[in-house]
Amino acid sequence: MPSNKRAFISDCEGPISKNDNAFELSCHFIPNGDKFFALLSRYDDVLADVLKRPGYRAGNTLKFILPFLKAFGVTNQKMRNFSAQNIILVPGAKTTLNFVSSIFPSYIVSTSYEHYIEALCDFTGFPFENTYCTKVDIDKYSISEEERQQLMELSKEIASMPMIEIPEKASSIEDFSSRDQRTIQRLDEIFWDLIPRMRCGAVLEEVKPIGGEEKAYAVCEIAERLNIDLAEVMYVGDSITDVESFRLVRKNNGLAVSFNGNEYAVREAEVAVLAEHTIVTSILAEVFKKHGKEGVIKLASEWSLNNLEKYSVSQNLIEDFKEKTQKFFIKVEVITEENRKELSEESKVFRKKVRGEKIGELG
Repeated sequence: MPSNKRAFISDCEGPISKNDNAFELSCHFIPNGDKFFALLSRYDDVLADVLKRPGYRAGNTLKFILPFLKAFGVTNQKMRNFSAQNIILVPGAKTTLNFVSSIFPSYIVSTSYEHYIEALCDFTGFPFENTYCTKVDIDKYSISEEERQQLMELSKEIASMPMIEIPEKASSIEDFSSRDQRTIQRLDEIFWDLIPRMRCGAVLEEVKPIGGEEKAYAVCEIAERLNIDLAEVMYVGDSITDVESFRLVRKNNGLAVSFNGNEYAVREAEVAVLAEHTIVTSILAEVFKKHGKEGVIKLASEWSLNNLEKYSVSQNLIEDFKEKTQKFFIKVEVITEENRKELSEESKVFRKKVRGEKIGELG
């Protein structure tokens, strides 16, 4: 028998904060770190979504960059300090986290490093014990001076590589240009041969980013802990690392919401949100709490200020929404086969506007 309880689960970077902490760490500590990270993020997309390499999990960019961060002198304390000093929330996120936590069990499931999630929880007051994130102790890994120099040279090489272009409907390495095939093969050599033979290469084996299937496992664990069916879960995400969770929740009749999502998120979600403020998340969460998935889908299909009362949205949220729509763009739409491609393109463009061009481009 389904429980009458429901739960809210959200990714962090995107739906809650504007940060991409790993990208920002790379930019801060690694020369040409923006190009370096963007190329590895695209390589991650290729392995996870195109080549579907057996046993590979989306989100491994966070593992790939660790030996390089180590080579450039990054420590746990530097990661904590940088994260705490650079949190940028989506407007309204702190209020939304407090609100959803007050009406039903709420969790964050994020690929982000625990240093960042701890800092975000300290900043917002969200309970850290209700989070799942990538655990890493960078201080425990040793590195020789020879490895440090080699990794510094490799970081220059990676940053100078041309960006991989993913052809539409690509499914094998032969579908890529000869140039991009060479890039993918060289990255394979670096991350699956060269670095694993280094002393600090143990980090690639031991660190398990919470991305892809690991996020889906976390969703299952939360449902089991709460003794609820997955049909009672509302999951909010925005990127390729949320795809498995979207599929899991959707398959079990739960609610999958893309918040300023990229093409991977819009492809798998049921409701698309394009918003500069999280008041919309609060509203959808309250409707989900009161009316379940069906209520949210109906509201999204006829989204307007005038219809909020019809779906039992509390008056204070309605008044707040009325005020916020004077300053912030908010759009909610049910995703269909007919509008998916158009919504995907619109959401991709809007994502870059909200989070910046470089972060918005990342998978």
